[in-house]
Amino acid sequence: MIFPPHCKCVGYAGNKPVGDKVYFLSQYLIHEVSEGYEILAVEPEDGPGMMRGIKSVTRIAGPDEVFQYPDPVVLHNRGDLIHKALKSPKRCTIFTGIDEHMIFICDPDPKSLLEVHVYDVTPPRPHLAGTLEILENAGIFGELEIRFCYHVNDIRETKADAYPCKAGGFSRTIDSDRLSGDEQVAGCVTARQVLRDCYGHDFPLIDICPANAVSEEPFIARCCRAERSGIQTLNGKKGVVVHWGSSPKQITDALYALIDEWRSE
Repeated sequence: MIFPPHCKCVGYAGNKPVGDKVYFLSQYLIHEVSEGYEILAVEPEDGPGMMRGIKSVTRIAGPDEVFQYPDPVVLHNRGDLIHKALKSPKRCTIFTGIDEHMIFICDPDPKSLLEVHVYDVTPPRPHLAGTLEILENAGIFGELEIRFCYHVNDIRETKADAYPCKAGGFSRTIDSDRLSGDEQVAGCVTARQVLRDCYGHDFPLIDICPANAVSEEPFIARCCRAERSGIQTLNGKKGVVVHWGSSPKQITDALYALIDEWRSE
């Protein structure tokens, strides 16, 4: 796969206002020809000046191999661009950013994207999964070149007698209803502690904690226990746990720290 590290490495050549010269940072050129575009690898000559002569040119793809993506994109969302290039009808895809800068991908490789497993529960809204989707669409994780695999457990499927809280829209919950003592409760270690404090004994519990459901790595999971937050190994899998109400910034920082550590090993 050829995917320039930044759009500043890619020049656009439609004509030659200053002759055969390129910008000193250019590593590639998107060259306009009569049939469309060709993609070239270029090596500027050594020396001073911002515009330099060309030491070498190598053709990467001809017009019959190049597709121009029709809509403006967020160029920093590299994971999204790889996804789009994989669906392209040609081996090379040119993308134009919202700011009119350009970049391209040739021979996209799906293996270049690290799959991160997301563990969350619903209802109510799965806060971690929902926040990650919003941040991903904004391009926050673009430079990480990752993709998410979501494991969102619907706790209604437990068919429990009682559930954690009224916010999920349940008819019977431990925060709003008096229980008789033998109900099967969908909850976690926090629910178990609350029930013991209120009733003096344990209830039959169906564990719904996302962190306890981890089975793939690397992962990011949500948990209501602050002391469980951070990078760790759960069920033999490495990942990061974030608190139940973590902010988008905290989620972003946690994921960046995890990926940095994962790739440095």
